[in-house]
Amino acid sequence: MTDVVSLGSVNVDRTWDLSSDRIREFERRYDWFPDAGETVRLDDRSRLVALERDLEAEGIRPRTVVGGKGANQAVAAARALGEATLLGCVGSDEREYGVRETLADRGVDVDRVAVADRETGTAFVFVDETGESWIAIGGGANDAVDAAYVDRHDDRIRHADVLLLQNEIPAATAERVLERLERDPESERPTIVCNPAPADGAEPLLDRAVDVVVVNEAEYAALESSLADFEGPVVRTRGPDDVVVEDRSLRITPPTVEPVDATGAGDAFCGYLGALLAAGATLERALEAATVAGSLTTETAGVGNAIPARKRVRDALEKR
Repeated sequence: MTDVVSLGSVNVDRTWDLSSDRIREFERRYDWFPDAGETVRLDDRSRLVALERDLEAEGIRPRTVVGGKGANQAVAAARALGEATLLGCVGSDEREYGVRETLADRGVDVDRVAVADRETGTAFVFVDETGESWIAIGGGANDAVDAAYVDRHDDRIRHADVLLLQNEIPAATAERVLERLERDPESERPTIVCNPAPADGAEPLLDRAVDVVVVNEAEYAALESSLADFEGPVVRTRGPDDVVVEDRSLRITPPTVEPVDATGAGDAFCGYLGALLAAGATLERALEAATVAGSLTTETAGVGNAIPARKRVRDALEKR
């Protein structure tokens, strides 16, 4: 059976639909605010809480949905394959938001997702009228994904066909997984697709054990010097422009869409890419499907509910 494991974050996303002028005002006012298309991690969650309070005082309230890069990529892989496994942690408040229940309904195996004695991770997402997004995250229960947790699930990780990694859990935990897999190169191990986002502190993840790296333009700019030493394919997603694979002379043109919310496009791309590689597709074929999936995701607000089913992606590919 084709098998994808996503080791990563689970968040409760709070999403505000605001004008680009208002969001640019935040960029000027707050030195911590992300750039367009960027995800930043904030250790001081009080900054996010204060901004939310200011918006609520104006009568502006967010949409609240289940997200997180680890969870989103697992959902995308499940949409492509029928099932995928998520490894990560939620908080003691997860029932309030129906986190595990929602992910299970979307085809994700959440049996190994642990519950930590803290709040579920948080993402603050700001979306403008063009669908562009700005994202700031607070760790919460994602910070509880530690060495002991991944050691308990080493066998599950090692026997997957594809392992999806991101940078919304402690980098030291992902490093430990990579070191264990690299230490015994003759043993069975998965193909590893790494999406080093947020880019801050992600350099250690560009490891020899990683097979494919996926970055958007902001992440590529932040990690360019480290990526220059990476020996595998570096896949650059560039919004509505062609997806480019560094040093492979490979370009994939996205379909034309009318974007509403670009928040989950990269996660849909990575999940589909991992799923199709797990199913035995060539890199080029997997990228073609992933590019279509990422583009179609932008046509619907939100993330988990926006990621297209495999049939819709297949139909769109047939029309190209």
